[in-house]
Amino acid sequence: MPIKEKIGIVISNKMHKTVVIKVESRYPHPIYSKTMIKTHKYLAHDEMSKCNIGDQVLVRECRPLSKRKRWSVAQIISKSSLIN
Repeated sequence: MPIKEKIGIVISNKMHKTVVIKVESRYPHPIYSKTMIKTHKYLAHDEMSKCNIGDQVLVRECRPLSKRKRWSVAQIISKSSLIN
C-alpha cells in the first residue's frame, strides 16, 4: 500500500515541533455544477520547526505521534512572502 501524501498551506506554527496545515479539495456540485471547496486541517510533525505561516508544504502519512498527529512534513515546496 503506497504512503499517502498531501499538499497544503501552513496556517499555524505555534506548537513545539508541530504545524497545522490546511488542505483544500475542489469538486463540482452534483446538481448545480458549481465548483465547491472543502477544507480539512491536519496536524503535522515539523522536526526542525522550519515552517512558517503561509508556506506550501508536502506532508506524508506516518505512524501516530500523538492523539491527532499522524502526518509529517516531507518538504517545503514554497516559502511564504509574509514576514513574521
